[in-house]
Amino acid sequence: MGKYALVLLLCFAWTFLFAGGYQLQASQAQVLLQLRKHLEYPKQLESWTDHRVDFCTLSFVPQVNVTCQENVVTELRIEGDAQGKVDEFIGFAIPNRTLSESFSLDSFITTLTRLNNLRVLSLVSLGIWGPLPDKIHRLYSLEYLDLSSNYIFGSIPPKISSMVKLQTLKLDDNFFNGTMPNWFDSLSSLTELSLKNNKIKDSFPSSILSIGALTELDMSGNEISGELPDLSRLHGLSVLDLSWNKIDSPLPPLPKALTVVLLGKNSFQGEIPQQYGQLRQLQQLDVSYNALTGIPPATIFSLPNISHLNLSSNKLSGSLPIHLRCGNMLQFVDISNNMLTGGLPSCLGIESDKRTLKVDGNCLSVNVGKQHAKSYCDTDHMHQHQEQSRGKNAGVVMGLLLGILLSVLLLSLGFVLCRRCWSRGISEQHLLQKSVQDSSAAGFSSELLTSARFVSQAAKLGIQGLPLCRSFTLEEINEATSNFHESTIIGDGSYGKLYKGRLENGTQVAIRSLLVSKKFSIRNLKLRLDMLGKLRHPNLVCLLGHCIDGDGQEFNDINVFLVSEYVPNGSFRRHLTEKALNWSERLAILISVAKAVHFLHTGVIPGFFDNRLNINNILIDEHNVAKLSDYGLSIISEEPAKSLAKGEGPQAWQMMNLKDDVYSFGFILLEALVAPSVSARKDPSILKEMMSLNSQEGRRRIIDPTILATCSQESLSTIFPLMNRCISPEMSRPSMEDVLWNLQYANQVQDSRDGDQRYSSASQQ
Repeated sequence: MGKYALVLLLCFAWTFLFAGGYQLQASQAQVLLQLRKHLEYPKQLESWTDHRVDFCTLSFVPQVNVTCQENVVTELRIEGDAQGKVDEFIGFAIPNRTLSESFSLDSFITTLTRLNNLRVLSLVSLGIWGPLPDKIHRLYSLEYLDLSSNYIFGSIPPKISSMVKLQTLKLDDNFFNGTMPNWFDSLSSLTELSLKNNKIKDSFPSSILSIGALTELDMSGNEISGELPDLSRLHGLSVLDLSWNKIDSPLPPLPKALTVVLLGKNSFQGEIPQQYGQLRQLQQLDVSYNALTGIPPATIFSLPNISHLNLSSNKLSGSLPIHLRCGNMLQFVDISNNMLTGGLPSCLGIESDKRTLKVDGNCLSVNVGKQHAKSYCDTDHMHQHQEQSRGKNAGVVMGLLLGILLSVLLLSLGFVLCRRCWSRGISEQHLLQKSVQDSSAAGFSSELLTSARFVSQAAKLGIQGLPLCRSFTLEEINEATSNFHESTIIGDGSYGKLYKGRLENGTQVAIRSLLVSKKFSIRNLKLRLDMLGKLRHPNLVCLLGHCIDGDGQEFNDINVFLVSEYVPNGSFRRHLTEKALNWSERLAILISVAKAVHFLHTGVIPGFFDNRLNINNILIDEHNVAKLSDYGLSIISEEPAKSLAKGEGPQAWQMMNLKDDVYSFGFILLEALVAPSVSARKDPSILKEMMSLNSQEGRRRIIDPTILATCSQESLSTIFPLMNRCISPEMSRPSMEDVLWNLQYANQVQDSRDGDQRYSSASQQ
């Protein structure tokens, strides 16, 4: 009896150890719950109720699979039941088709990248929409990636090329509409590449020819055009599908390992290569609906493994050999709608229940299907038809030439009549060039100033309803500020005094008075202010307009007034000193500011750099949303000229000041962690104190006690190295994208901790 008890005890212990070995880390479980929230609680994930669920041992569900190894998720597969695709998608949420308007693919991927041990990721038919962000490459362990049947648009992110462990990449049935990437040679381990049914327009990427491991290639249903290169270098390729494209070259040589070749619905020309008769592994060949000519090689009918052969709807002509031999596996042959003549080969004429034969639309001398008269397929008849077409085309060309000649005469007459107007226009253009010559002093060319464009779709979606920037008169400014009465002054900084005013319609505004450099003409200054006025982002204080107090094209002293929305709840510094902000509240503000700066750097071309970031310029509105003020003013100040005086070019200036913004943001991080009086010093002693943050004792001594009482240690530990990198020498500083990613990661970790605390409190009640 004792032996049986011992055996039972050992079994129990083994079961406990085995189950415990797959107990998921709490942070990983929280990520899965956040993903469920991002995906708007699909019914497939209804068993993911809270962090107590053992995700690794859930009963099998056909549409969901989570595989764990050593307490982390290594495989995640979720297949939704999204309804059928639409033909056109313009980048906005579609009810009952996509996830809602509030869904952010960028935030979703940010959360997903916390599962950094993932080797398999499949998210199919979930209504995911938006451009795929570059940060997907942070899933560096991925071997299998499938995002098919969603609503992802834009270009395929170039940084996917760094995911060198990828073996399968499937992005089928989306709306990718950029050019075809040419970096596939970086994915040397890739065995399956499938991009079918997208909107990709480009030629076939030559970099694919360097993927020696590739076995399956599917790019059907796109708009690939141009020439298809020699594919025989892909020795391991077994499946090739390029159907439903616009390729208009001759058929290329193919690798001998192919079993399936689908090249139909293109514009291939010339004859079917004799080399295709040597593809002894080939089971299916479809070259239908092209412009192929000549007699098809007899050997393709007798390939030992061929079962499906479709040569229909081409311009194949001549007679098939009467003694042509058919392979034993051949079950389907379609040679319809060509210009074939003569009789059918004996092996095709034999009636059989095992073989389907389609021959309609030829000129065959057999009583099978509907055939044209022989004259329809005669070469002489074809040439006669072509000659008639040429005659008609010549008449059309002659008519076009006469029309063009008449148009040239009319244009010449118009040129003579409008010469004076052109001369006036040239003078105006010369004036514009003169007025923007000094723009290079701020790192912006005249071309960029006059054709600035914005590239952030996310920002556009977030600022709908904000007023456009307009010009104000000096009378309006005087009236709004009661003639600049001292009682309306609310600030006085390096850029000038700040007034609180009220417009005629009752709107409260903030008005910044600036003394502008002598280097700028009125015309050039207006260009710069108009450019600044186009900036719109949810985390930027909205510029409502401007007023230039000066006459003439040149000036010595001139005031510029910038009219912005009034943000009533004070600055971030005031909130830090007067209110006990917890760690989550501080992170939310920091993330908002990082989004604003990232937009200024990358959301507009050219970018706005050297924004003199400081904690006083971060304002909090009535909804507790943080907004950055006094941004972009360097383009109308004298400061940019300093760097160029040292012989540096505009690009070097932009890069230096981009890093300056990161440097300044590092001190904002520091001030959010410690007392403002400490961070304001910016001297060597504060850098020494920062080193003590690596120890628990140093943190207790320097960090705000409110933070220590409300933070997750993992979240806080993410910020320390980030802050050090921001304030470090320029070459090692992060980009604002990296800063934003780290802040969002710290926030998600903090959310997990706050969620656990709320659940614990609720369970104790």
